[in-house]
Order: sequence, then C-alpha cells, then structure tokens
Amino acid sequence: MKQIWDLTLARAAAALTDGESDAVANMANIAALIWQRTADINWAGFYILKEGQLVLGPFQGKPACTRIAMGRGVCGTAAQSRHTVVVPDVCAFPGHIACDAASRSEIVVPIVKSDGDLYGVLDIDSPLKDRFSPRDKAEFEEIVKIFARACKF
Repeated sequence: MKQIWDLTLARAAAALTDGESDAVANMANIAALIWQRTADINWAGFYILKEGQLVLGPFQGKPACTRIAMGRGVCGTAAQSRHTVVVPDVCAFPGHIACDAASRSEIVVPIVKSDGDLYGVLDIDSPLKDRFSPRDKAEFEEIVKIFARACKF
C-alpha cells in the first residue's frame, strides 16, 4: 500500500483505490480512511441502492439503520435528488432518521454512475452541529468521483 497519511483525503482515497475496481473493497477502505482522517465524526460509510431502497454497505462507527427508503431521511433525500445534502442540525431536518442519537450534523453525497443511474450514497455523521464546511463538501464529492472512476461506473 502506498504511503497515504501525508496526502489530502481525496488523494489518499485515489491511492487506496488505484488499480482496484471491486466496489465493496473500495467502499471499505474509503470508509476506514474517512473514519481515521476526519476529525469530529461518529459515522462514515455507504448505502447501496438495491431493489428501490438504500441498503447498508461498508462503514465505520456504531451499528446503523439497515434499510432506508428513497426520499426518507438525509440519505434518502440525497439519493432521490442526486444532490449532496449538508445538514448543519439534524434535529431541524424534517424526517431525520436517528441511527445514532449522538449525531448532530450530517453530509450525504450521492454516487451516480456515468449512465445517470444511482449506485448509492456516502454518508458521514458528526456529534457536532454545523460540522461540515463547503471545503468538506467539495472533498467528499471528489472522493465519490474517485470511487466511481475506480469501480468503472
């Protein structure tokens, strides 16, 4: 494995996925990377679209909701809209699904294949309100692009 600890998060994700096209392996490594390198988070992982709903994929953190309906909660909203959703205060988000009561803010980035179909979402939670900045949003969106390219979506 390449030395990744002194690279930006996105460049480290690119190094981890270089030459690997297996989606599960890449999701597992990216979730672990985000977990290890991102301050003040309490969950990082993926949900994969299966049979019209989001199903829990590789993650780091406490056990999570196994299935989320499209359009429900932050993950379902981001998946349905195919746009990143940043929630500064999850208590103020209508229909928020509280898998971990300690979560106070959340960012969800949809993973869209080159043909426009949804693959799933990257979900990151924090116990701090207003944790995710525009810079975080840009970096996590870049990581999702890196993941999609590596998996040849």
